[in-house]
Amino acid sequence: MPLIIRSSSIHAAGCYTTEPIRRRTRIVEYTGPRISKDRADEKYENSPTTYLFGLGKGETVIDGFGLAMFINHSCDPNCETKEVRGRVYIFALRDIASGEELTYDYNLYDGDEDEAYCNCGAPTCRKSMYSHEELSRRARAAKRAAAKNNASV
Repeated sequence: MPLIIRSSSIHAAGCYTTEPIRRRTRIVEYTGPRISKDRADEKYENSPTTYLFGLGKGETVIDGFGLAMFINHSCDPNCETKEVRGRVYIFALRDIASGEELTYDYNLYDGDEDEAYCNCGAPTCRKSMYSHEELSRRARAAKRAAAKNNASV
């Protein structure tokens, strides 16, 4: 698959296709060493940027290395990820035109307190790279904390 890395309006660099890609095509594998989530937390404790991809329930992560680590998040993606026997592949959700930046929804879920702001610019942008479920969980937790604070006053 002919892919290139170049400047992106979403994030510093992005992954682009140089040829059209048909819907459902397997584009690239997300590669890199597998490490524990705890090791990744230690390794990237003071780093604002990581290329980690959680496997299974998230106890093991891929420490991204290669073309796929440059595929940026979008709330209106043209790709999706699929885990197949412990390997992660990026597939086209729709036909993708030559020159188009590849994106998928990161659906972050790790519960870090960082905001993980989204810069995708999609009309449906939720302003966060966290999943809908994680955003709902955070909203419920904030509501409980506010109610607890109001009750103690």
